[in-house]
Amino acid sequence: MTTADAASELFADAEQEASAPGSQVGRLVEPLRGTIAVACVLQAISSALGVMPFIAVAEIGRVLLADGPTDERRAWLIAGLGAGAMLLQFIFKMASGAITHFADVDFQFYLRRSMATQLSTVPLGWFNDRNSGAVKKALEDDVSTLHHIVGHSYTNIVGALVTPVTALVYLFIVDWRMALVALIPIVGGIVLYGFMYRGFGEKMVAYDQALEDVNASSIAFVQGIAVVKTYGQARRSYRQFVEHANRFVDYFWDWVRGQIPWISAGNTVMSPIFAMVVIVAIGLGMTASGAIEPIDLLPFIILGPSLAAAFLTLSFAQNDLMLAQRAADRVAAVLDTPSLPEAEDPRTPVGTRVTFEQVSFSYDGRNEAVREVDLTLEPGTVTALVGPSGSGKSTLARLLPRFWDTSEGRITIGGVPVDEISSDELYRQVGLVFQDVQLLRMSIRDNIALARPDASFEDVERAARTAQIHERILELPRGYDSVAGEDAVLSGGEAQRVSIARAVLADTPILVLDEATAFADPEAEASIQDAISELISGRTLLVIAHRLHTIVGADQICVLEAGRIVERGTHQELLAREGVYRRLWEASQVGEVVG
Repeated sequence: MTTADAASELFADAEQEASAPGSQVGRLVEPLRGTIAVACVLQAISSALGVMPFIAVAEIGRVLLADGPTDERRAWLIAGLGAGAMLLQFIFKMASGAITHFADVDFQFYLRRSMATQLSTVPLGWFNDRNSGAVKKALEDDVSTLHHIVGHSYTNIVGALVTPVTALVYLFIVDWRMALVALIPIVGGIVLYGFMYRGFGEKMVAYDQALEDVNASSIAFVQGIAVVKTYGQARRSYRQFVEHANRFVDYFWDWVRGQIPWISAGNTVMSPIFAMVVIVAIGLGMTASGAIEPIDLLPFIILGPSLAAAFLTLSFAQNDLMLAQRAADRVAAVLDTPSLPEAEDPRTPVGTRVTFEQVSFSYDGRNEAVREVDLTLEPGTVTALVGPSGSGKSTLARLLPRFWDTSEGRITIGGVPVDEISSDELYRQVGLVFQDVQLLRMSIRDNIALARPDASFEDVERAARTAQIHERILELPRGYDSVAGEDAVLSGGEAQRVSIARAVLADTPILVLDEATAFADPEAEASIQDAISELISGRTLLVIAHRLHTIVGADQICVLEAGRIVERGTHQELLAREGVYRRLWEASQVGEVVG
């Protein structure tokens, strides 16, 4: 096997891994194959021309050092050809790079837009199963990783193959024996790098997971810094971030330590100095024995050391392909996420009566989180869901706004199943206020007007007053124009009231409320409760209760255990039964927070 064949096999292995079942590199770059092919052809021409100036130097040396009179015309001709080749190489290389980079700009824009579009159609529950670090990695880091494939890797591989092959053709013409000597560092390097890449795929899986954990914890720490500091948890939150970062560093160094010997050996064997030593040592021996002429050693001294350096690029390209395989799989996973099914002929509900009819739901298809629930929410009433942690409260409440679709049974609004209502109409009917507040990095005004971007400033201000956050907003550096996360640093309770103002402005007749005061201090709790009282007036409310004293006035309280409703009634009725609710109430009275 020649070295060119070995290098081709090395690239083929990497490309086969990138195109293997489960890999999406080929699929994602399919629209660019023609563009990439043109760029690779231009790069091949550029790489072949790039060898010509070195050949010209070698040939000029042979002309000048040859016995007899110097053929100056031949020397100048060779020099002119070398200079022309250098100019053409630059032109073809620039053209190749321009084509791939312009294509890459469109490619990244297309991928990010496609993923953003897809994410806007997936069920809301999809985001419950994925942390923000994983989503950010796919949208930003993984698309950037694919940039190297489109912008550099394929053309670099072509250049890494064409450059040494062109040089080797010339060297074999000069002397085939010394050409084989020049191959020694390359063959040795390929063997050493082969050992380095053993188990690369499995190690990358663990590496990616560790990096996702760091991304998620850093995002959570930065976004929640105001809240954790308000409640004295900054040190704990920071410690969690540091733990994930340390775990990532420890894993990375354990991996790298095992590769350092192979990397060092491979880099040494493929270095120009090592190649020069091998070529000069063996070449001088052959010259001394009369096997070759001293003048014929010159081309190998000039071109030989650069051969290994060119093949070294293949190692980096293989690494890019492996990284791209993992990145492409994650990007494709986002693009392939099933959208929330939309009705072909959507219906509009008449009235706001909500019914759960024999509703069951399972996350994994085996264990049911909600079981055979029958529940009716009459218009203008308050229904509270209570129960121990893991009883199915949040799952049941989130089925109403279609975070997921039910496994069995159906949920209706005004007699219309929710899966027969368009998503836009459903969210005009059902509003959401959760204790996990999400303010976007935009002005406070735009955050409040998220559901109604065309709302007037007077409407926004009226909603803020209702949520009792207007005065605090006026204290911000730019008032309503202050940007969340920049010059609008709000406590958890203040951010919660902004989200309540958002719900007020949305003015949905049905509201799902994951009790917003679960982690608030007493002062913040009082303000939030006052804001909620204004919000729920006249609306149909489904509330997930954590603090039982906040729902004693509910029209009906449903107690869940293991996904089933085991008790229902008013506060006084449930206390009189001395069942599960009575035990939960008594526990809450001694300071235990339920759920």
